[in-house]
Amino acid sequence: MLTTKEERIFRNIVYILLICGVVITLVPFMYMISASFKSQIYTFEYPPRLIPRDPTLENYIKALGKDLFGINILNSFFVATATTISTVFISSLMAYAFSRMRFPGKEVFFYILLLGMMIPPVMLIIPQFIIVKNLHLLDNLWGLIVVYISVTLSMQTFLLRSFFETIPRELEEAVLVDGGTRWDIFRKIILPLSKPGLAVVAIFTFLYAWDEFPWAHVAIREGSRRTLPVAIALFQSQYLTQWGLLFAATTVASIPAVIVFVIFQRYFIQGVVTSGLK
Repeated sequence: MLTTKEERIFRNIVYILLICGVVITLVPFMYMISASFKSQIYTFEYPPRLIPRDPTLENYIKALGKDLFGINILNSFFVATATTISTVFISSLMAYAFSRMRFPGKEVFFYILLLGMMIPPVMLIIPQFIIVKNLHLLDNLWGLIVVYISVTLSMQTFLLRSFFETIPRELEEAVLVDGGTRWDIFRKIILPLSKPGLAVVAIFTFLYAWDEFPWAHVAIREGSRRTLPVAIALFQSQYLTQWGLLFAATTVASIPAVIVFVIFQRYFIQGVVTSGLK
């Protein structure tokens, strides 16, 4: 058992580690925001300054004024939203089946599903390209959505299955006694009691679909159908990169992700704590 002095030392060490973690996480983000308000000549000044010498909105005006940039934002929002809604719905149904129903080969199918978590997405680009091409979905936003759903489905099903298994089965039996169906149980019991888990799945899925670059870069060629990460990457050229413009566009791209986290943070924290207790 720790003494008072040992507890104080341990607590101070924890605080120091937390502060270091916060600094490591926030400083690059703060520098990005700061550089987005700097002109090109001050972007890499030494020593670096977090407060711009002569702040300007020129980078934001140029970034937002780029051809198709607004359309690229809408494309990313559509893809991320459609992927999130579809993944949450499908993975919740699959998780409920694996958690509550009995059918032949249940555990085998579940472990096969988990294999998807072990394969790096970049290794699947070639087979995905062939499949999407045969479905005539290349250069189409639905070609992104279908692939994003397939990539995120195994992990989200695994997470939701863990949440569903913490719900007492007695609640479901009460619904069945009253003449309810499996759909009634899923809709009235499982989903309302799993809001933290659903929030975790929604946030992870949205952020993945919003930030994903390799597949979007391969599958989309038409400028009006590009998503935001691809559009931002094209701000760089072989001979010159306007870093202020790039940082401004990246700052704009990070805003929706921050908004989504702020909206769902209460459920997200509950979900992380609950999953940690498992």
